[in-house]
Amino acid sequence: MPVISPLPFSLLPAPAAPAASRARWNSFPHHRLLRVETKAGMCSNGFDSTNCLHMEEVEPNLSPFLHKLFKEWDDCKARGLFHHNITTCETKVLPGEHNFVATLIEGRDQKKRPTEFGMNQVLQPFHSDKFNFTKVKPEEVIFRFQETENDSAQYFDGAPPTVSASPSSILINVSPIGYCHVLLIPQIQECLPQRVDRESFLLAMYVAREAKNPFFRVGYNSLGAFATINHLHFQAYYLKVQYPVEKAPTEKLTVVGNGVSISQLVRYPVSGFAFEGGASLEDLSQVVSDACIFLQENNRPFNVLISESGKRLFLLLQCYAEKQASGKASQEFLDMRINPAVWELSGHLVLKRRKDYDEASAATLCGFLVEASLSEAEFQELKKCVLEFLASASPEK
Repeated sequence: MPVISPLPFSLLPAPAAPAASRARWNSFPHHRLLRVETKAGMCSNGFDSTNCLHMEEVEPNLSPFLHKLFKEWDDCKARGLFHHNITTCETKVLPGEHNFVATLIEGRDQKKRPTEFGMNQVLQPFHSDKFNFTKVKPEEVIFRFQETENDSAQYFDGAPPTVSASPSSILINVSPIGYCHVLLIPQIQECLPQRVDRESFLLAMYVAREAKNPFFRVGYNSLGAFATINHLHFQAYYLKVQYPVEKAPTEKLTVVGNGVSISQLVRYPVSGFAFEGGASLEDLSQVVSDACIFLQENNRPFNVLISESGKRLFLLLQCYAEKQASGKASQEFLDMRINPAVWELSGHLVLKRRKDYDEASAATLCGFLVEASLSEAEFQELKKCVLEFLASASPEK
């Protein structure tokens, strides 16, 4: 069975992109980039203090953004800021049609910050008395940033390690499931609840583009779809393997907006849509964020994977929290304690028990994802509503 390293390199050859994908990766013009400010004095001797690998030896062509992000994250790891050492956690690729990725992090669910809200409502007000990201320790903040109007990224050292000086921040995830697992918090001091808006979603798209690396993905979980903090945030991490959802077959449904193509996943255990194309990254972002806004306003949980540096996105639909609440979830899967957030629905599943990891099979994980997803009838009904909404929202050609 293939095994992959949790470090930012793989024992498996990196998958070659189809010709169409390679062309698409270079198709978007750059408009606004990010101005990033980091804390002074950050450095790293490598990905793991037990080896002598350096970032440039592993990934010699990192973008300036990822280069700085990796170094800052490594420094946090060296200072012991994480609940576990992700670089020592076992990870493997399972044989089968989908090649699910499984990672063992024993007891992760017991170390995470607890969920402090109900799972039955996608839109809920922000409560300052609950945990939110303005309450993190200063050392958990590794970047603060803002958009710029020119076409080159600017980086500034010496930024104070606080969240109060900047509208947006990148924090470490203290319970990481992958290398460089971070949290993107738009306008952190505004204390926005976990709900998609066009501006914040576009910011996440810019971060994905700035990484310039298909193995650094950005994800979003709505409330009811296993977001655990009701404070607007996206997640991202680096894993040098193709996610199962990224190679799943798709069936084209329609084209909206300025050429944004919408497809549906086929022969994949989770129901959902794939979005790509458009005249610009901004066009693509607007269509996907509009779809998210429609879903959240209709109390339908969802997850989003921003893939291929913002050139392809997956909108995944689920109902597992509802099944848990109604007693319809199978005990076998409840015992595994898997929370199907965006990474799990995309095919990277975190297992908390040694037994589940050792016995993991494509059939078991596929069965879990099928249970977490909508039924075919539910998906067809929701698909019709989403497509009608996007068609009505699409500008006239």
